[in-house]
Amino acid sequence: MVGEARLLVADVPLPEGVTLRTIREPEEVARMCAMQAEVFGDHDPDPMTRSLLERLARADGMSLWIAEAGGEVITAGRLEPVAGTDFAGIWGGATRPAWRGRGVYRALTAARAREALAQGKTLIHSDSTDFSRPILEASGMVKVSTTTPYNWERRLARGVTP
Repeated sequence: MVGEARLLVADVPLPEGVTLRTIREPEEVARMCAMQAEVFGDHDPDPMTRSLLERLARADGMSLWIAEAGGEVITAGRLEPVAGTDFAGIWGGATRPAWRGRGVYRALTAARAREALAQGKTLIHSDSTDFSRPILEASGMVKVSTTTPYNWERRLARGVTP
């Protein structure tokens, strides 16, 4: 999906007891990745945790966002500016099922769009699940393609050494 960042900016009231903030500390990143892995059905959050911590260390403009309630991460996502372009990507948006439909993901999206604009990024792109697509479409984003995610592994024939 693609669209103008300004269209995603909105004042969205959070449910009582919910806070929204950026994170950088390794423990927080691990908590975020564990929640996303649970929601997306991934088995091991550690590779993503390591990857995001490496990105944060590079200080390339990526930011990580979470919403919490009662000390639990309930929604999370990241903003990834694309160097040399007007684009930023919103990725990893995940919300625990019990919190869907309450505006928390929409607030997270608005916060990431505000940050994109502050970085001079006027356009947003996103791969979206069936849960987030309607929210993004309602904000003016347009579906332009589909993707099929997969993990590619190179397998060598018996007796062949790399």
